[in-house]
Amino acid sequence: VQLVESGGGLVQAGGSLRLSCAASGRTFSSYNMAWFRQAPGKERKFVAACSWTGGITYYADSVKGRFTISRDNAKNTGYLQMNSLKPEDTGVYYCAAVTYFTNYARDAAYDYWGQGTQVTVSS
Repeated sequence: VQLVESGGGLVQAGGSLRLSCAASGRTFSSYNMAWFRQAPGKERKFVAACSWTGGITYYADSVKGRFTISRDNAKNTGYLQMNSLKPEDTGVYYCAAVTYFTNYARDAAYDYWGQGTQVTVSS
């Protein structure tokens, strides 16, 4: 499956963005998905994940209550709604997919990745 992220940009602190992850090549509903982010000079970190139905979701503590992961399998698209953004949310956001969850928070557990989309939150 091929993944393409979009929706990143520059936003002021307190603002919102919605990222999209468009999938192609294979049936998107066959995969669990996740979002990771990588700040400049730092390792890529887990943000959120959801099951193939979207019924089970996981979040990093740092984004709980502010971010929402969702998906529309009919549109082969996943989403990350980001509210109350903070400067520390700045980074490149990546969409990832895997057939079966083993460790949803570990990037090595995912087989497919998009190219990333930049999110910059100004203070």
